[in-house]
Amino acid sequence: MTIQWFPGHMAKARRQVTEKLKLIDIVYELVDARIPVSSRNPMIDEIISNKPRIILLNKADMADSNITREWLDYFNVEGSTTKAIAIDSQTGKGIQKISSLSKELLREKFEKMQSRGIRPRAIRALIVGIPNVGKSTLINRLAKKNIAQTGDRPGVTKAQQWVKVGKELELLDTPGILWPKFEDQQVGYRLATTGAIKDTIINLQDIAVFALRFLTEHYPDRLKERYALDEIPTDIVDLFDAIGSKRGCMMSGGMIDYDKTAELIIREIRSEKLGKLSFERPETL
Repeated sequence: MTIQWFPGHMAKARRQVTEKLKLIDIVYELVDARIPVSSRNPMIDEIISNKPRIILLNKADMADSNITREWLDYFNVEGSTTKAIAIDSQTGKGIQKISSLSKELLREKFEKMQSRGIRPRAIRALIVGIPNVGKSTLINRLAKKNIAQTGDRPGVTKAQQWVKVGKELELLDTPGILWPKFEDQQVGYRLATTGAIKDTIINLQDIAVFALRFLTEHYPDRLKERYALDEIPTDIVDLFDAIGSKRGCMMSGGMIDYDKTAELIIREIRSEKLGKLSFERPETL
């Protein structure tokens, strides 16, 4: 499976990000805490080069907290100019750490500027991330007002804009930059399961099959509890039948409606009816 999804405004955004880099002190890379690697754009490393970076594990409130701690240990390597913190842009949890960590990473640069007689100025940060990862919500939270357009449809932000955050920070927002194609099938399914790409791109039944197999392996008790299953059938069709039957996803004639069952499973995962879930772990890299 190779999924192509690269709207024109994203190609333009990549060019603009590259052009603006010389103005930037630090990069805030927003990822989904449930899928921190799959929700990172592989092009970002190449685009931002060796700029100091803070990886913001957003939607941490929806992720398995034990796995999030593992990811923070994985990203926070001693002596690196890349650091990570877990945040929730909806509630504002953790975002107060962004400013202090930025100052820490840029202390040396700003001390050098001061020693050369350059007047202190606000930190200039570039905020990047794939669509629907919560950039606009974070910017509005930081700015304490509605500056960026928000929505639950991937690809809402269409243009770059500078946003002042108090006197100490200036943010350059960019449209969500998604890579040209997903060559790794698993990446595509993780993004689809969490809602980062449009539901029209991958068949919902295929997404539900991926999700159920993952839950069976990593969160079997949650699956059993949510759908009142004594045991989890090994055959995926039997599992669909069991869930569809329990939840009344039926067609006329008593047949299971697989589309309706798939939609139910995906909706309940995204709305945390199966609890806080993480679909990637550092040990699988």
